[in-house]
Amino acid sequence: MTQPVVHLWRLLKWGRTLARHGALRGIERDPNTPAPVRRLARVARFGARVPAKPAYADAFQAIGPAAIKLGQTLATRPDLVGEEAAHDLLRLQDQLPPVPFATICAAMEASMGRPPSHFFASIEETPVGAASIAQVHRAVTTDGRTVAVKVLRPGVEDDFTRAIDTYQWAAAQVEGMSGEAARLRPRLTVENFRRWTLRELNFRREAASASELAESMTAEPDFVVPQIDWARSTAKVLTVEWIDGIKLSNRQALVEAGYDLPHLAQTLVRAFLRQAIAEGFFHADMHQGNLFALPGNKIAAIDFGIMGRIDRRARVWLAEILYGLITGNYKRVAEIHFEAGYVPPHHNVAEFATALRAVGEPMRGLPVKDMSIGMMLDGLFSITRDFDMVTQPHLLLLQKTMVMVEGVATSLDPDINLWDSAAPFVREWIRTELGPEAKIADRLIEDVRTIARLPELVRRIEARYPAPGGEPPAPPLKQIEVVRIGGGWRYALLSMASAAAGVAATLALLR
Repeated sequence: MTQPVVHLWRLLKWGRTLARHGALRGIERDPNTPAPVRRLARVARFGARVPAKPAYADAFQAIGPAAIKLGQTLATRPDLVGEEAAHDLLRLQDQLPPVPFATICAAMEASMGRPPSHFFASIEETPVGAASIAQVHRAVTTDGRTVAVKVLRPGVEDDFTRAIDTYQWAAAQVEGMSGEAARLRPRLTVENFRRWTLRELNFRREAASASELAESMTAEPDFVVPQIDWARSTAKVLTVEWIDGIKLSNRQALVEAGYDLPHLAQTLVRAFLRQAIAEGFFHADMHQGNLFALPGNKIAAIDFGIMGRIDRRARVWLAEILYGLITGNYKRVAEIHFEAGYVPPHHNVAEFATALRAVGEPMRGLPVKDMSIGMMLDGLFSITRDFDMVTQPHLLLLQKTMVMVEGVATSLDPDINLWDSAAPFVREWIRTELGPEAKIADRLIEDVRTIARLPELVRRIEARYPAPGGEPPAPPLKQIEVVRIGGGWRYALLSMASAAAGVAATLALLR
């Protein structure tokens, strides 16, 4: 077990880097920051030259790969780090110096059991992307197909294990200070980060996620998922179909190539809604670097290491909340929050509906470019505090992805109205899932399943109450009251007297 002094030393070292980038200023100034955390931040900042404008993303990138992934996670928590920091952390897209090609080849051979030449006719030595966990090389297979080969960075597992250990320790200390820190549940944030990272470090899991997403997106032919080359993939090497397109971050190239940018934005929004609401399984890292435009105004996604999953009940609630905000039905939105347990029952539904109206009404009907996202987030986080709402861990990835999709869609079409784009899809899904036909179908399915369980129920009853065996029924016995006289010496004397009386009776019969 790592000693607390080691954790403190790591935190001070990382804090020093954050301080040099001005990333601790918000922690020091926030009145909700626990006093011990504020003091630690001041110690880390002591003597550092602090810039006027914080560079949160640059600070996390300077610390290392594990910090980059943590920063991407914190980008989902503006309530925890502040709206300004969360927005800046979205810049983290894993652009790191590459690992030498000889090291990559050795890692591939160790994982695949054979030299790379057995699987690939050629591999470009210069990577097309170098991220915190892996780097990607373009290659040609022995059967002539162009593919992308993603290789796990050697030693990255140990680095992440050490860092996560300290993150967990620090989060436990902060949450133990209670107050606002406990409500924000930093330990759950770190635990989610740990689980996401473990999934990303296993490329077979990523391959399976890509395969599952491709099957669920057959209803959206304009959203493309590359095919997996299972024969050339292992836990540390992933080989996928090469995507030859233009990154959505390169707006000028998209315009010159003649792409319909508003159509691309609508395709992206609809694909996200289908994944998150209709399927409950969504790509949770849809930043511009992972999205490409293909001929025919299609969009292709890559990098399926981080995926989100939401069960049907939560999706119904989310769809009703979204549709209620779109239509201005704040009362129903408030009721759903209480039904879902997001708001403690001692609060008033009508008061919560009024608070939602104060935040949502100024935003409804406006194009994204005219919205004040910062003001809206500040209002929402104020509501969570006023109504004692704790963090919902299962919604963190969804929140992060919604922010990303909004940013990408707006960069493609500044005039897009996300409310109007989402309304038809959400309305149709709600009608399909919650309409009378759906209720009848759900009831029929439930009844059929109940009937199918009856034989098993009868077998369990018979096992609990078996049929009588071959022994004839016992005759009825006279009910005799049992008297408990006591224990110890009294019981011994009574036993001796009973025995003596029995012997005397026997002798009398013999005479």
